Amino acid sequence: MPDAPDNPPIAAEQLDDALRHVFGFRDFRANQREIVQALLAGRDVFAVMPTGGGKSLCYQLPAYLLPGTAVVISPLISLMKDQVDAAQANGLQAEYLNSSLAGADRARVLRRLHEGELDLLYIAPERFALPEFLDRLDGVQLSLFAIDEAHCVSEWGHDFRPDYLSLSVIVQRFTHVPVAAFTATATPHVQQDITERLGLREPFCVRASFDRPNLFYQVVPKSDVEGQILDFVRARPNEAGIIYRTTRDSVAGTAAHLRTQGIAALPYHAGLDNEKRQANQEAFNRDQVQVIVATVAFGMGIDKPNVRFVLHADLPKNIESYYQETGRAGRDGEPAHCLLLYGRGDTAKIRYFINNIESVPERDIASQKLNDMIAFAAVNACRRRQLLGYFGEVYESENDNCSSCDVCMGDVERVDATTEARMLMSAIARTEERFGVGHIIDIVVGANTDRIRRLGHDQLPTHGVGKEHARPYWGLIVDNLLAQECIEQTAEQYPTLRLTPKGRDVLFGRRAFSVIRQRQASKRKKNAAAAVTVGQYDEGLFDRLRSLRRELAESQNVPPYIIFSDRTLREMARELPRNLTELRAINGVGDRKLEQYGEAFLAAVGEYARDDRTHVQAEPAEPVRAARGETFEQTWALVQQGLGLDEIARQRGLKAETIASHLERFVLEGRAVDIEAFVEPDTRVEIERLFTELGTASLRPVVDAGQEKFDFAQARLVRAALHKRMNP
Repeated sequence: MPDAPDNPPIAAEQLDDALRHVFGFRDFRANQREIVQALLAGRDVFAVMPTGGGKSLCYQLPAYLLPGTAVVISPLISLMKDQVDAAQANGLQAEYLNSSLAGADRARVLRRLHEGELDLLYIAPERFALPEFLDRLDGVQLSLFAIDEAHCVSEWGHDFRPDYLSLSVIVQRFTHVPVAAFTATATPHVQQDITERLGLREPFCVRASFDRPNLFYQVVPKSDVEGQILDFVRARPNEAGIIYRTTRDSVAGTAAHLRTQGIAALPYHAGLDNEKRQANQEAFNRDQVQVIVATVAFGMGIDKPNVRFVLHADLPKNIESYYQETGRAGRDGEPAHCLLLYGRGDTAKIRYFINNIESVPERDIASQKLNDMIAFAAVNACRRRQLLGYFGEVYESENDNCSSCDVCMGDVERVDATTEARMLMSAIARTEERFGVGHIIDIVVGANTDRIRRLGHDQLPTHGVGKEHARPYWGLIVDNLLAQECIEQTAEQYPTLRLTPKGRDVLFGRRAFSVIRQRQASKRKKNAAAAVTVGQYDEGLFDRLRSLRRELAESQNVPPYIIFSDRTLREMARELPRNLTELRAINGVGDRKLEQYGEAFLAAVGEYARDDRTHVQAEPAEPVRAARGETFEQTWALVQQGLGLDEIARQRGLKAETIASHLERFVLEGRAVDIEAFVEPDTRVEIERLFTELGTASLRPVVDAGQEKFDFAQARLVRAALHKRMNP
């Protein structure tokens, strides 16, 4: 263990108070309290927690409570700004240091670090390894080190990064500082490897459940892939989603096809220049496009909590990658759909690359991981149970039905295929196990090719025995035979099929064999959805709150989820808070966000209630007006004194954007606001012209078109005046 810190102990009441007032949460999620307490006590921590399990709070809360700076080491350079924005939105002093910063900004961050102003500093592993940076840290008071994506340190992990090996210096050089390593994907073997490589000292270990009950898992045979993708996305209008493809060309093709069908989609792959890749990711993070189509280069490049679906159009090469990538869905805990399109052709492509791995041990590991992935897709068993079993966890339920995968919900059915399996394996046996998948299927369907005739395989008893089924059907049988270990594929350049002892039992009638296939829609169980439901809420109000969130995010140049999550907005739309006290009770509304955004969201709820009194059950209008009056009227009094927007913001201790939202409400309520006291007449004319040309749905296009001649606050006021003029 590291040397015990001299910090006074922090009581449980202090933890709960900080959780509520800083982060806005009423309760800790599973394992969070124990991890936080271990770090506060100076212990090292190793935690395997699923994506969406709340890892960031486990180090941000101690960073807030402890003296000194917490150093967060993460490979997610593209996300560091968003992570810092999110921490700052909760009132933490946070910065990041990476190659994207200009020299002046780097100097500013280092100055703040040395002056002890930071709670959190995010940094990439390659920068951390620089001797000059380590020397700098020697003179800084440190509260803890947090290592994100810790599986990158293990060569047994699915995403090994050599830069992570340098992190073992932490416990050697900073002996008194606790170290926390976090990952979402680690088998027990990888966990042990990470702990040893980092040199963690008697760590407090947490192996949280890998179960994500809000995710619905589905596997569908791949046929018309672009058509299947389009149908799936069209069935989910206005829902954000990620589509994974294996090649740059397929990424570009799918994104282009979706755009021709009227779906806002952008590509993301390593072939795009950094600026374009970053711009596309930003557009997705900020809800400007619905879909991002990406290679696995996007695997760790997204922190967006409201991704409602992840579609794998090609087979992932291992379950760790699949689990991590599907984990990008539903990070907010609300239902999300994970669809995998599975075809035998994907398997052949992956095996080709595996067979080219020079290291025999690495090749064997990759081959076994692919077999596990194939089994997940093809075996007729609960998807959730298979995933958890891979990570060494037993799925415990009152019955065998997880209620949130296609197998358990009746989307697929088990069908006896013993006869077909024996036909295919007979062809393998009669050709002395010397041929690959394509040739064996040719024999079974009765193909009349030169090769078949030359080898005399048209004379085999099995030639043509399966001609009533098309080739894709026999490909499905092969996939299932491989997945159920009835046959195996050799690791040669031209792999052949061989029978296993289990397969010989099927071939000689000692064992039955079945496959799963898509059930007819009329036979499926109803309510095939994730086990978690969002509850009843006013969808119209939710949409209005989401629009307000988008406007605030645009004005502050941050992703919308930094303001509030979808989950928080839905709770607002369910509870209809009428004053600051009731709004503070909403999960996700901490003190800083209440101060910055509370009035604007209360006003939106109140306006919605007045527009349609059926949306609330009692006294919708006046309580809202009265509750927000105590602070809105303070702003109104300063307006009547003739003060400018910036001066009002200074006196109120609020952001200019917040004061602008107050002024907007005054205008829409019909109060006598002199717009030209805040916006020059010529500027107002120009803003009105741009709104007329570009529409009034969003502020950013108008502000961008203004080329810095005016700001978001001024645009907001002019738009309010336009609305009032058109809707007196």
